[in-house]
Amino acid sequence: MTALHSPICDLFGVRYPIVQMGMGFVSGPRLTAATANAGGLGILASATMSFGELAAAIEETKTLTTAPFGVNLRADAPDARQRVELLISGQVKVASFALAPRPELITRLKEAGVVVVPSVGARRHAEKVAAWGADALVVQGGEGGGHTGQVATTILLPQVVDAVGIPVIAAGGFFDGRGLVAALAYGAAGIAMGTRFLLTSDSPVPRAIKERYLAASVADTVVTDALDGVPQRLLRTPFTDHLTKSRGAARLLRSARSAAAFRRLTGTTWREMLQEGLAMRRAHDLPAGQVLIAANAPALLRVAMVDGRTDLGVMATGQVAGLIEDLPSCAELIERIVAQAEAILTGFAGQGEARTGEMQDYGSQCRDTEGDGR
Repeated sequence: MTALHSPICDLFGVRYPIVQMGMGFVSGPRLTAATANAGGLGILASATMSFGELAAAIEETKTLTTAPFGVNLRADAPDARQRVELLISGQVKVASFALAPRPELITRLKEAGVVVVPSVGARRHAEKVAAWGADALVVQGGEGGGHTGQVATTILLPQVVDAVGIPVIAAGGFFDGRGLVAALAYGAAGIAMGTRFLLTSDSPVPRAIKERYLAASVADTVVTDALDGVPQRLLRTPFTDHLTKSRGAARLLRSARSAAAFRRLTGTTWREMLQEGLAMRRAHDLPAGQVLIAANAPALLRVAMVDGRTDLGVMATGQVAGLIEDLPSCAELIERIVAQAEAILTGFAGQGEARTGEMQDYGSQCRDTEGDGR
């Protein structure tokens, strides 16, 4: 037991309060298992997987690690209930959600002993899922990658910590031991990272994409709703600049072309793609014209994260990409974060002892002065 042993260590059954976020086409069995074996909580990203692919990914992850891991689900997916049952039958430890899950999904998972951890970007959402019975939650500030809000982590985090009585995991802007200590000081039970885990040697992302991330500065990101109608933070590229500037028919035409390419690659039918878009429309109250664009989002992500095309795809990222300079393994990364955090905490303890000694010396000097009549 150390100062880094927080409530989520016991809740998840992990050594360290460090969570690897579920990232579409990135967080597969290899990255998830590598994180789990290093003492953190790895999370499979299922939003870009079919039901069969998710079932296979869960089984593959089990062959790579005996440590607990989680699966990220989309609460608005048409087969969300079936996926919940898959997690239960597969004895997955944690179910995380990118959107607030329906109360009945939370109840079913908790009855089966699965830990439920939604991600939120606002205090009111945190209060809602906590009231519904979530075991813990991830709160992501505006610095984070992918779908994100407008409030900075340093403002949002203490708001949520004070509002709920369950463990809060901080996300958005974390990449080292200093951030872990800061999050703990704010009252969080740990940190969750996406971009930092994407940029590891265990990540399956093509080298060309990783190099593009490593070359980015903290100013090389853009937040746009042009992809699926919901604000997302992406790496700024000529393609994303064009995407954000396109309007109406031009954006729809580009989406139709990308959707056709995605359908050829994956064998997905137009009906399945439209169902996906309609689900996102209902979840995010999108206009009808945004349906095809929303359904097309996985295609643009896959082109980059699987095919390595920096010119055609989109790359979700946190601003923290501008501070990352290397590609360690997950084991090296977590070891580094833990060592730095423990060193900082030890330094704080030493400073406290020194300050206590100084105050005791000052008190003795005052007493001696009083004895001299001065």
